[in-house]
Amino acid sequence: MDEIRSYYNATRNSAQRYPRLEGELRVDVAVIGGGFTGLASALELAERGVKVALVEAQRIGWGQSGRNGGQVTGSLSGDAAMRRQLARQIGTEAADDFIWMLRWRGHDIIRRRIERYGIACDLKLGHLHAAYSAGHLRDMRQAHAEMVERGLGADVELVEAKDMGRYLDTPLYHGGIVNHRNMHLHPLNLCLGEARALAGLGGLLFEDSPVLEIEHGPTPSIRTPQGRVVADQVLLAGDVYHRLEPRKLGGMIFPAAGGIVATEPLGALARQLNPLDLAVYDSRFVLDYYRMTADGRLLFGGGANYSGAASRDIAAELRPAIERTFPQLRGVGIAFQWHCHMGIVINRIPQLGKLSPRVWYAQGYSGHGLATSHIVGEVMAAALLGSPRGFELFQRFRHRRVPVGDWLGQRMLALGMWYYLQLERWR
Repeated sequence: MDEIRSYYNATRNSAQRYPRLEGELRVDVAVIGGGFTGLASALELAERGVKVALVEAQRIGWGQSGRNGGQVTGSLSGDAAMRRQLARQIGTEAADDFIWMLRWRGHDIIRRRIERYGIACDLKLGHLHAAYSAGHLRDMRQAHAEMVERGLGADVELVEAKDMGRYLDTPLYHGGIVNHRNMHLHPLNLCLGEARALAGLGGLLFEDSPVLEIEHGPTPSIRTPQGRVVADQVLLAGDVYHRLEPRKLGGMIFPAAGGIVATEPLGALARQLNPLDLAVYDSRFVLDYYRMTADGRLLFGGGANYSGAASRDIAAELRPAIERTFPQLRGVGIAFQWHCHMGIVINRIPQLGKLSPRVWYAQGYSGHGLATSHIVGEVMAAALLGSPRGFELFQRFRHRRVPVGDWLGQRMLALGMWYYLQLERWR
């Protein structure tokens, strides 16, 4: 199995390993994928007494779920498209309520789970959405007004450019929204804690067990090199890391490679740069995001590559952005660097569906998956147990499938992202 030399792996709080799947077993539900979607769905099912087997090709949390920026925010990259599509079908008010639920339900699920199972994952409250231009701040005024109207007035504040020094010691931004409901945490340790909770409820977890084939039918099954799981239902939750079911899922989701670094510990400088210990991301289409770790490092990510190719020197690519944001960190030591692959959907709306009557799938968070994947886990568990209302709302969304193959589709995506970047430069 590949080891990722990330800050998260270096500070994981569990060395627990799960066995390779060998032989045949029978369960109620087989879940493919040991990231947040698979774990959240499996844990929801296990809490309801369902016998679950979760099968992971590498290690639990090996993919994007254990490598991301660790920010739990009420952001949805496809919210405008969702609102337009749903409003035509269920009405504007119902569409707005559904999207609002998607923004915030994940926070409640994650906090409840951390408390219930005693998961140590460096949970902190507080986030800043930083306006990269004066035009972006104008857009934020409207977003802030909606939050206040919907009852979040005590949790959010609109910050003008002149007041930014109270929140960040940087000359870069024109204001922003501080949100005290949003959170940040150690995502790999959250993954590992959820896996431990699943095992404690009788869930079966297997690592180093890549699924080679899903066998459909009245009693579907999944096959790995050394084993097979027969189940009443199967959930494919591998996001962009698998190549299963290409006839139906090919051209639906594409990888974008993002880089992240963690500096050497900053000592007292960490509090000077970020006095309230906020997680931050800026307002650009391809944005920078960062926060301080529990041991006082700057964890900084950005510069997504929509061709899907990972950088060979992430630190060299991100250092200019770090030093532009915080000139005080010029020449700072970079202790860790790693990349992650985000699953990008053309319209940025998560994809939930069925491949056959008893085989389901969920994927595609376009870089905003930490909170959303937990909502999807709740939705998928309910659907598998016969309460499909939330699932059916997701099914109403129309998704574009790129019919030209993954290689050309990836380049079309990169061209589209380049176009939006050019538009953004004029805002």
